[in-house]
Amino acid sequence: MTPLEEAFNLDPFVFKFIVLPILIFMARIMDVSINTVRIIFMLHSKKLLSTVLGFFEALIWLLAISQIFQNLSSWPTYIAYAGGFASGILVGMLIEEKLAIGRVVVRVITRQPAEELIKYFEKNSYRYSSVDAISDEGEVNILFTVIKREDLKSTVQEIKRFNPKAFYTVEGVKKVSDDDISDEKGFGFRKNLMKRVF
Repeated sequence: MTPLEEAFNLDPFVFKFIVLPILIFMARIMDVSINTVRIIFMLHSKKLLSTVLGFFEALIWLLAISQIFQNLSSWPTYIAYAGGFASGILVGMLIEEKLAIGRVVVRVITRQPAEELIKYFEKNSYRYSSVDAISDEGEVNILFTVIKREDLKSTVQEIKRFNPKAFYTVEGVKKVSDDDISDEKGFGFRKNLMKRVF
């Protein structure tokens, strides 16, 4: 009997074919979710957070895989391991969406005057650039702005309200140069993270 079996003090069959697969499934969800979030932090140069998350990710994975090797005859553990991995990807993506960390570049190309959209940018204190250009369909106006990812949904809604036929693109930004952007600094970033998590 393994230490884990002794801790649960259950019938060996129940532990091996029910409890252990559930534990492995949950462990895989945790470590894969942590991995997804860790990668996001790495892309945003959050070295300390990425390192701490990497430690816990590896620790949880080792605990899960050690139980697999101690119970090689239990096929439900294999299913639980794979199922936890797949579920962890989904959970990690959902967490990443909720955190909405970082900034994005939004480019809007429109044939109609963009004064109304510019007013929206100014009202929300978005820095922007407006460029007159020529496309294969004639004269167009191109707007560039860098916004927080958490503001992307409302900005896209405003773009569609302004001009449903406007062409826009969105790209992630690793770093920005403004000194007054608090979430690129340590304290502001942690404050925003805690606010989004809790």
